[in-house]
Formats: sequence, structure tokens, C-alpha cells
Amino acid sequence: MMIDARKFLKRTELYIFAAILLLSLLIQARSGQFFTGNNLVDLTRSMVIPAIFAIGSLMVLVSGGIDVSFTAIASLSMYATTSILLPGDYSGPVIVPYIIGAGFGLVMGLVNGVLIGYFHFPTLVVTLGTSSLFTGIMQGVLAAHEIPVPRSMRDHGQTYLFRVYNSRLSLGSEMPVTVFIVIGLLLLVFCVLRYTMLGRGIFAIGGDEVSAQRAGFNIFGIKMFVYTFVGAMAGVGGIARACMIQNCHPTNLNGMEMTVIAAVVLGGARVTGGVGTLLGATLGVALMTIMSNSLILIGVPTYWQKVFTGAIIIIGTGVSAYQANSRARTMGAGNE
Repeated sequence: MMIDARKFLKRTELYIFAAILLLSLLIQARSGQFFTGNNLVDLTRSMVIPAIFAIGSLMVLVSGGIDVSFTAIASLSMYATTSILLPGDYSGPVIVPYIIGAGFGLVMGLVNGVLIGYFHFPTLVVTLGTSSLFTGIMQGVLAAHEIPVPRSMRDHGQTYLFRVYNSRLSLGSEMPVTVFIVIGLLLLVFCVLRYTMLGRGIFAIGGDEVSAQRAGFNIFGIKMFVYTFVGAMAGVGGIARACMIQNCHPTNLNGMEMTVIAAVVLGGARVTGGVGTLLGATLGVALMTIMSNSLILIGVPTYWQKVFTGAIIIIGTGVSAYQANSRARTMGAGNE
């Protein structure tokens, strides 16, 4: 029983949840508005797109890589899909834009997968390069500019599960149906990581790629799956974003990749690979969203979010490196 208690107290998720609770109580005490229905709905709405990206980012980090191209993939998928469907003001099933967007994202993820899995290029270098490549295609070849979305995407974005109203502030907030996308992806990825050999392989190559290969895991196949699947998820996230804001803006996702990666690292994922949970990533996104959306309620300037994001990346990287070095020293001492 003592061992279980010690393991529980070492879980990163516990401390992230405690930080969320304390911050929430502080904001509530200062503003009296945090636990209002419209604020909670607004926070959930703000979490939808970062959460989709965080699920993919977690898979990449667990596999031992790092991807900074997912926002560029999402933006290009969103713009290309909208450009195809807008001339006829497409009004059919909304699943079609999602399928097209996911298809574009999958192809771009395939590029990452081949360069990383087959040619063994460093993941950060590859995704930095493809991020610039995809952004250049969007801005140069497609001459991207802000455009409206077709009717099907517009109607989807205006559909909501329920609406809450804050009489004190005279503000209303709607819970978007896109929250179901997050729930569906969480369940899907949880099942893959927890109950399949593919999921075990993702953790294995992140922990020690050489050992995973000796154990019989298909390293190339696993990396191809990770980056193509993450690309497809980014495409879905891009379409969801366009639906929710009712237009297609080619640059409004710029910079979100750093916040998302910081949130996943904050949630306990190691940048060295092999460790990470969906619960931790989700809690990390929640904390970053609260920092971004609610600090203004207690008079804290929003630029402090950038300070916090940068500090989290540095601290998270340092902790991961320290843990990896400690593990290596322990294994070395055991082999002597």
C-alpha cells in the first residue's frame, strides 16, 4: 500500500491538477467569475483545438521525436480544403471537409514520416523544414488570404450542444459540437497506446530504439504511422478551427505549436521519449488555457503567458535530461 501511495505522489498529473485547482480558486477569489457557466464553457471551447494538437504531439514525444510542423499542416489542410469547397458553397455532409482535410494532413505527415523513418533525419530538423515548406506552399503557390468557409462548415461551426448565459456580464456562451472530436480522438489514441502492440511499439522506440528493434518492433512502420496519423489529426484540427471561427485564416494558428508542446511536456511527457499520458497532456492543455484566457481576470498581463511557456519548455527539457541521465547512471552501476 505504501508503494502505491509513493507512486501516486510521484505522478505529474497530480501536481498539474493541484496547480489548476489553486489557480482556479485564486481567479475565482479575485474576480468571482471563474466558475460561472459561460467562463467554463469558454475555457472548454478554447481547449478544443490545442487538445487535438496535443494528442498528436504526445504520440510524437512518446516515440522519441518532436514535431513543430503540425500547425503548418493544419493551416495548409484547412486552406486547401476550404478553397476546393468554397466555389460551389458546399452544403453537403460536414464529414466530407473533415475527410479531405485529414487526407491533406496525412500526405504531409507522410513526408515527415519518410524523412524521419527511412532517412533517419533528426525529427526537429525535419519538421522545422517541412513547416517552412508547407507554409511557403500556402503563401506562395496558393497565395493564401482570409476567405469565408462554405455553408456546410459554417452550419457545423454554428451548431452547439447547449448555451449558458451570464446575466451579470450579459454574455452568452455555446458549447461547440467539435468537443466530440476531442473525446473521440482521446478514446481512439488511448486504446491504441494502451491495448495494441503498435502502442507498445511507440513507447518502446521512445524508450530505446535499439532495444525495440531487437525486440522485433518495426521501427520504420511505427514512425510512419505516428507521423501520418498525427498529420491527419492536424488536418482535422485545421478544419475544426475554420468551422469554429467561421472563416479560414491562413496564419491564425502560427505559434500555437510551442504552447501545445509546452503543455504536453508540462503534463509529464519527456522530450527524450518513452514517457507520457493522455491525462497529463489534457491537464497541461487545461492549465495553459487557463493561463491564457483567465489571467486577465486578475489583472495579470497576457504577455506573462509567453514567459510561462518558455520556462516550461526549459524546465521540462531539463527534468527529462536529468531523469534520462539518472537512469543511465543507475543502469551503468547495475552492470558493473
